[in-house]
Formats: sequence, C-alpha cells, structure tokens
Amino acid sequence: MFYVRDKQGQKPFIKEGKIYELLEKTKSPDSIKVDEIIQKSLSKKRLEPEEVATLLNVEEETTLEKIFEGAKTLKQRIYGNRIVFFAPLYIGNKCVNDCQYCGFRSSNKEIYRNSLTFEQLKKEIEALENKGHKRLILVYGEHPEYDANFIAKTVETVYNTKNNNGEIRRVNINAAPQTIDDYKKIKDVGIGTFQIFQETYHYETYKKLHPKGPKSSYIWRLYGLDRAIQAGIDDVGIGALFGLSNYKFEVMGLIYHTIHFEERFGFGPHTISFPRIEPALNTPLSFQPPSLVDDKTFKKIVAILRLAVPYTGLILTAREPIKVRNEVLKLGVSQIDAGSNIGVGAYSTQDKESYKKSQFTLSDQRSLDLVIKELSKEGYLPSFCTACYRMGRTGEHFMEFAIPGFVKRFCTPNAILTSLEYSLDYASNETKNIIKNQINEEFKNMEEGKLKNMLLEKIKLIENGERDLYF
Repeated sequence: MFYVRDKQGQKPFIKEGKIYELLEKTKSPDSIKVDEIIQKSLSKKRLEPEEVATLLNVEEETTLEKIFEGAKTLKQRIYGNRIVFFAPLYIGNKCVNDCQYCGFRSSNKEIYRNSLTFEQLKKEIEALENKGHKRLILVYGEHPEYDANFIAKTVETVYNTKNNNGEIRRVNINAAPQTIDDYKKIKDVGIGTFQIFQETYHYETYKKLHPKGPKSSYIWRLYGLDRAIQAGIDDVGIGALFGLSNYKFEVMGLIYHTIHFEERFGFGPHTISFPRIEPALNTPLSFQPPSLVDDKTFKKIVAILRLAVPYTGLILTAREPIKVRNEVLKLGVSQIDAGSNIGVGAYSTQDKESYKKSQFTLSDQRSLDLVIKELSKEGYLPSFCTACYRMGRTGEHFMEFAIPGFVKRFCTPNAILTSLEYSLDYASNETKNIIKNQINEEFKNMEEGKLKNMLLEKIKLIENGERDLYF
C-alpha cells in the first residue's frame, strides 16, 4: 500500500499488509490457544497484534463465550463495579469537511447550522449541572470559528459556571487535530482528555469517505494525538467508527495505534471508543453503512478490546440501544454517557427539533437519573470521579497505577463519594434509596484498614454538607 508522507516526513504506523497477514495466519484458532491468550490478558498484560488477530478470528460459540467471560472477569479485577458517567455537549456544528457518513458534512444543506454563544453555553452548563453531571466532553465541528483560542475560552466558561452544588470538574475535548502550539493553549486551561477518532484506519476507505477539507489528510489526523502529547496533554483518547470498513481491520488499527503510543511515549491511550454508525439527517451512507456491524459482532469487538488493552478505559455511548448497552456493559466498559442530547443548545431549551442540528441519532434517550437507577439495581456503582486527573494521575503516571490493577483501590472509594453526592443533591427518592444500598454493599466488601476508615470519615463530611472530597 502506497502512502503519501506529510510535510514532516511522517508515514502511517498502521501497516495494512501486516494486519492482513496476521488475520490470515490466525484463521480457525484452536480453543487451547485462545485460552492461553485470555490468561495472558487476565494477568493484566496488553496483547500483541497476533494475539488480537487470533481472538478476532474466533467464530465458534463456545470459544466466543470464553472471550466474553474473560472480558467480564478482567473488568471486575481492574475496575470493579463502577461505571463513570459523562455527558456530551456540542458547541457548534459548522464544518468545512465533507465526511460522507456525518450529518455535519459541509455539503449537507438540510442541517441547521449554529454555534453556542457564551451566554447560551452558560445556560447549557447550568442545565447539565442541575441534572448532576460533573464530567463533560465538548464537541466541535471542524471550522475556522472553532480555533484553539475559542476552544480554550469555552473550557474556561464551563469551569467558571457553577450553580449551587453544581460544577463541572473535568472537561474533555473532541475537536479537530491541532498544531503543537494550539494544543498548548488548550492544555493551559486545564482540559482532561483530548479525543480524536481516526474514524477508519483503512487508508483507501478513509480517502474515499473524506473527499475534501482538512480531514482529508489521513496522516495529519493519524498523528494528531502525537502532537497533543508533545504539547503536554498526556491523556488522549482514540476511536474508530465501526461500519466504515471491516471490523477486524479497525480493531487491529486501534491496537497498532495503542502500541505506537507505548513505543513513542511510554504509555497508551487513556480511553478507546468504538461507536457504530447511526442514521444522520440527509446522509444516505449513514443509513446503509458499507460494513455493517451487527449486535453480536459488536459484543465481540468490545470484549476483545477489553482483553487486548486491560488498562485502558472503554467508552460506550448512547448511540447504542438500551438492550445492547446493558449487554455490552458487562464486557469491560468503564465509561458511558447518560441523559445525553446532541442537538446544539438542546439541554437548556429542550428543543423538539434538535435532530435538525445533530450529527447523528441517539438510540438511548433515558434520563441520567433513570440510567443510574437501573444500573444501580444491577449492582453497578455510578461514579462522577475526576480524582486521577486532578491528582496528576494521568499519562505515564496513570499507567503506573492502572497496568498492575491498582487503580481499583482509588476508583471504588472515589466512586462511592461522588455517588453519594449525586444521591444527596440530585437523585429522585427511588434512585436515592437504590444508590444507598449499592454504596453500603461496596463499603461492606472493602478490606478493613486505614483506607476504609478514611472513606467513612469523608462520607460523614459529605452527609454534613461538604463536597468534592476524593483520594
């Protein structure tokens, strides 16, 4: 495969020929080999590309079930019962790219284009805070209006907008790739994770689906997060949009991207996302994806990603139907959005026609309170924790905690504290009681010792009105 280098002489680290070679070499894997790979993952070691290819080639039901069980076990060992909650907030949908699967594409004349003013942004933040959100990801189209200075100002506005006990404690970003200097401007205002999806790692598919605009450069996007890390942003998130190209190739692309970070910077991505294409207004390709991923295959993708990169957070979005979300959560997901609305300005206005401003369609439109109630009933511990970011446990330092599995030691107590905050300040009465039962169960199962005693002290302080306590 021939690639054009960018101006810095960079070329892709995604080796298509090698990926196809490994997928061919590992066809029809035997159960014993699969067992060995799962056991390696359970020892909290990242899998090699050939091992991931082996798992991707599993089709036999009994062996697939072993992969699912392995992913469930690994998730429990590293992350416990906690599920971190966030909400997406779309700042503007103007875009100069023409991605063929996206409702924001420049050639889409039916979408209503708008961007939040800073006063509107404050109202959106207050609406989210009134629901109990503490973590946001801000999403921007790629447009000259949304430059680094604008992004930085929106982040500052979010952090400075507080309402009673409501405040946003972590702002992540999903925006166009930046220059190193521009990333530094964004870092200086205290962002969390910078997220860029390659969309598809398959070069020819990428070029076909991105015919014009800055995003048409495969390599500029591929190295986008390298520049972020060079600018000092050491929490980065990667992802692929499943349905554009063969799912096995995309999973392998995500693994090679992970390995690239490890080899160049000494740590992997903080999160991996795996959204499927959803219908978008006046966007024919979104209704008939080139490489449709069915629900069964989607479960397989999530389980294999969990086993492949044990220490990395997996993000499951409200694109997925409720039934699928509930099934996939068990397979290693650590973060989800809830109570989401992706129409620009729709949180504060409850705009009934927000779909005319949206990038795609959401399948799960439950409220945050309802999602928390239902998941708490199932034994999950809701979390709005931002402690690692604020304590400097990011990048390589986070990996020092996460790779051995020590992150669970901090995550469960912090999840308890933020869950308690939510129950006291925002939860419905029914949800409040369910959260209380889940907190009691988690507390009961903690080892006796100094940490548990300190947690009990912090719980009492929160019950007496203090907020934002963490380990």
